[in-house]
Amino acid sequence: MIGLFLTLNIRYFCSMNFKITYTNQEITPWSGLIFLKKMLDKMDFRSKILDCPDMPQPGSNRGYKPYEVMESFIASVWCGANKFLHTEVTRQDKTLSKIFDWEQAPSNDAYKRFFRKFTMQTNASVSRHFFSWMFKQIKFDNFTLDCDSSILTRYGEQEGAAKGYNPKKQGRNSHHPLMAFIADVKLVANFWLRSGNTGASSNFKAFLEDTLANLEGKTVGLIRLDSGFFSKDVLDFIEMKGINYVMAVKFYKPIQKMISLHQNWLPIDKGIEICETTYQAEYWENPRRIVVVRQKLEDRSTAVGKTLNIFQGTQDYYRHRYTAYVTDLKLPAVEVWRLYRGRGDSENRIKELKQDFGLESFNLKEFYPTEAALLFAMFAFNLMAIFRLFVLKSEVQHTLSTLRFKTFAIGAYFQNINGEIHLKIALSKQRRKWFDGLWNQATNSSPPFNLANA
Repeated sequence: MIGLFLTLNIRYFCSMNFKITYTNQEITPWSGLIFLKKMLDKMDFRSKILDCPDMPQPGSNRGYKPYEVMESFIASVWCGANKFLHTEVTRQDKTLSKIFDWEQAPSNDAYKRFFRKFTMQTNASVSRHFFSWMFKQIKFDNFTLDCDSSILTRYGEQEGAAKGYNPKKQGRNSHHPLMAFIADVKLVANFWLRSGNTGASSNFKAFLEDTLANLEGKTVGLIRLDSGFFSKDVLDFIEMKGINYVMAVKFYKPIQKMISLHQNWLPIDKGIEICETTYQAEYWENPRRIVVVRQKLEDRSTAVGKTLNIFQGTQDYYRHRYTAYVTDLKLPAVEVWRLYRGRGDSENRIKELKQDFGLESFNLKEFYPTEAALLFAMFAFNLMAIFRLFVLKSEVQHTLSTLRFKTFAIGAYFQNINGEIHLKIALSKQRRKWFDGLWNQATNSSPPFNLANA
């Protein structure tokens, strides 16, 4: 019946005798971004752009102002741009320029010229300026820090793209960035672009130092890392910093042998057992606590983890999957395991960055300009996360693609009525009360950087 109804309606509209005409009225399909504009105003974001000492400046009086470039690029990402060519979505939108008070949004070539002014030193300075500003305002402390790396496959001849570990596109050039996330508030704390042939833990000590500097004045209560970072140097460095940690263990043969000899397994759920021990690798000065979890494949067919290769060819090889974690926490073994499992949310952040914020697709031939563009995408992500927390106040953390169609994609135009400028929003009566509520929240609430009650 539904199919018949749709067919009849399509035939009806196709049979209508209508003409195409045009209007000079400047209309935006993105009037919902006015909420974000209000939030940026309350945060005094534009002043922070103007205060950035190493932000590249225009070469002439006719050049775009830095705040026009940064705000319009971020707004383009919010509107769905994940390539430079897609940023034309804001350039052609005169009403959106009026909402954000830009003289004109730049072209995609203007963004490329702007980012090509960035160097390694400029990226470090701008990154520190904005990340530290964001976290200084947050009335919340004792963070959980998740560090992770990802693979960005490249198809051209971009600087720094090299062949390395790339499980989905084997043999293809890639970049291998490092990222740090604050799990408690779902914000990016740092981002470094790296060559594709670097290991997961390469330059990690310098990266962690830089991340802690971005979080100046804040306490990192726990750091969680996957097995790619499992090394003596990283463990020693974290312990020297006095930060509690949980890190997945690489299954080297001595560790597999140690696990295979352990007999005291404690059942914690159907098909799941846990144990703990101390282990001292050959080059470690002291033993460290190891928590091991094994899952019986007979009961849990989707169990994740490693098999013990030392049992390969025997019946035991196919019986269990194992995960192991090195930690300095004094918590019960089960709680250590549960704490580490929360780290999986960082994978969701990376997935969203790739799908909605152009992490894989904003790239230039030059290395540091590419890193600069991706840093701006990180700032766009953080601002959107703040919007979700403090304006929407939604218990469900919708992705940007969902918010785009639920909240931002609303047609509107400006109209002068008796000397007053009105933004006329095309919204059904049923949704106007909802829009007014968001407008009041964005306009009248205290500045969004207050996590005391979040």
